[in-house]
Amino acid sequence: MRIRQIKIQNFRLLMNLTIDLENELSLVIGKNNTGKTSILATLDKFIRHSGNNITSDDFNLDFKKEIQNIIVSGDEIIKDEYEKTLKAISLRLVIEYDKKDDLKNISQVMMDLNPENNFVIIGFDWLLEHDQYKKIRVGYAEFINNEQRKKKEAEDKKQPYQVKDFYYFFNRKQSEYFRSKRKSIEYNTEKKEINEEVFIDLDKEKISLKNIINFQFINARRDVTNKEPDKTLSGQTSKIFEKTETSDEQNKNIEEFKDVLADTDSILSDIYKDIFNSIITKISVFGGLKPNESLIDIVSTLQHKELLKGNTTVQYLHDENNKLPEHYNGLGYMNLISMIFEIEILMKEFSRSKDESPADINLLFIEEPEAHTHPQMQYVFINNIQNLLKEGIKREDGQNRSLQYIISTHSSHLVSNCKDFNAIKYLKKERINEVKAKNLVDLEKEYHIAGEEQNYRFLKQYLTLNRAELFFADKAVFIEGDTERILIPAMMKKIDQEYPDNPLLSQNISIVEVGAHAQIFEKFIDFIGLKKGLIITDIDSYYKETIDDGGVIKEEYVKCSACNAKATNTGNSALKFFHNANSDLNYYKNLAFDWKILRKNRKKIWNSNRKGNLLIVFQTKQNDYHARSFEDAFFSTNNSFFTDEEYSFNSLTKKWLVKYKNSEISHFDFAEKAVGSKPSLAIEILLNSKTSENDTEFSNWEIPAYIKEGLIWLKKD
Repeated sequence: MRIRQIKIQNFRLLMNLTIDLENELSLVIGKNNTGKTSILATLDKFIRHSGNNITSDDFNLDFKKEIQNIIVSGDEIIKDEYEKTLKAISLRLVIEYDKKDDLKNISQVMMDLNPENNFVIIGFDWLLEHDQYKKIRVGYAEFINNEQRKKKEAEDKKQPYQVKDFYYFFNRKQSEYFRSKRKSIEYNTEKKEINEEVFIDLDKEKISLKNIINFQFINARRDVTNKEPDKTLSGQTSKIFEKTETSDEQNKNIEEFKDVLADTDSILSDIYKDIFNSIITKISVFGGLKPNESLIDIVSTLQHKELLKGNTTVQYLHDENNKLPEHYNGLGYMNLISMIFEIEILMKEFSRSKDESPADINLLFIEEPEAHTHPQMQYVFINNIQNLLKEGIKREDGQNRSLQYIISTHSSHLVSNCKDFNAIKYLKKERINEVKAKNLVDLEKEYHIAGEEQNYRFLKQYLTLNRAELFFADKAVFIEGDTERILIPAMMKKIDQEYPDNPLLSQNISIVEVGAHAQIFEKFIDFIGLKKGLIITDIDSYYKETIDDGGVIKEEYVKCSACNAKATNTGNSALKFFHNANSDLNYYKNLAFDWKILRKNRKKIWNSNRKGNLLIVFQTKQNDYHARSFEDAFFSTNNSFFTDEEYSFNSLTKKWLVKYKNSEISHFDFAEKAVGSKPSLAIEILLNSKTSENDTEFSNWEIPAYIKEGLIWLKKD
């Protein structure tokens, strides 16, 4: 038995969210402020508290406006019309079961016995029913009249008064009118949808969900610190002991512990008689009306629980001769250890005592486990947490249960080391007040439909091995090679120095090296809703030449600069893909900047659109020269930088560098023949860079025009 799907409506950013859960781990990811914490809050407020602690701040803003309209505006809506459009803050749990499951508990909430229907829908609502709707309208009218009276009284006294608005009233009064409701709802197997009109009122029927669902969580605001008096870990050890003792896991060691305490009680009681003899004598004299009426005795009663609470200390081993207190450890280690302790405590909660059976469904939510931890520790956590939890809930009496767990994160390190790529649930902000959840399985289907399974496999491997931070980026730069990877951050800084507003280096931008295969990422760009994507690629100009190879006539592709009179085509696969397989070089040479900006249309085809979110830039004519590649463009733009004797470039072959300085070879030939190591060349460019008198860095070289115009476009919102 498992929760297959969670549906949330009108809770904070979650106006209409549906998120699928896996049998074990579901990794919920997304940028900041995309509702990860709101999912946790919804589950906590409804499953653990039945919605009775929902505040006005939990209302989706659009939903709150709808409520305002029906309370403030127009005539009162009659009951039948009102209930047709009745909305609520709601949670729906779609539960799936199979033949192996014990249906004793869930049978109370089943809507039918159709063998084809193996779904149960549990619903939680925080809603304004019609009778309460009428009352809140009256209450609001009284509130407004009272505010007008206060304003009039203030004006009579010539004092200022700010009339309170609807939101002031709603923030303070909504809990008096809204009610919580729990129900089991019909699932229509033919339409494969929830039928909200047919349900069992669980509150009216007094049906408890305690044995059906048990929800526990570890939130991001953990109490771990490394301040000296902190004993968080030590306190957790006593909690673990308490849970262990009250479960069915009592063992010989606990009994021996109690025996030792009993012996100690006897010894201490004899000592107490001497220590407290004087005060006991005084009490016996003054404490009663009759002799010996108020005799007392002070005895030792060491309780093993309390003893552990105050006297259990976690230490860590510095070396074989030294143990140091827990607060000497780093926050990362303390946070990791604390989470393991907390998981152990919660697993005891799931397991319950020997007199209780575990719930049928056990759901654990771990929020942002990466807090305070460095990347390597995050790798350790995600690699081991699945092994730690995969066995689920194990009990000595054989009443075992599976465990579903959700981990929310914005750590690329956790994502890249997730063993199951399909466990990733991506939260994407669609509008200001609405978030959608996307499954990576759906992205895989898109590649499959397009016949691009190999591209998806590459994307999956690439993201998990290299660039999982793309999931969390607002913008991205897709580049071809090592030279660009090293130099683009410096170019961004140059742009920021020249155009200080909205600096690139202060934005959430990911730089991704993709070779000449940016088109592989086009579905992913659309899937994650990248705000802006910039592809920096090469025009890869060439011409065809017919040669006679020993009597065999062959057609050869010859690379050349784009300004070569013979150049006719581009060999760049990304350009041809995004521009519908057009390889005519003149098309790209004459392409205006606005036509390089693209947007995907309803048919999932990229078209030129000046309001688009994707820009592809490539070499353009500059200083009467049209380069073919990045190096070609950089050399031609910065000829004096490379020919100046002041600078040293050991990565460039000396023979060709001399020829270039003497103008014996072209920029193109120099780029093709002189570069021994592209990463070394990029590093040498940075090493030879200078800062001007007005503190402008990298002032002795220029950014090729096509890259500069791309970065300027990217920096704008």
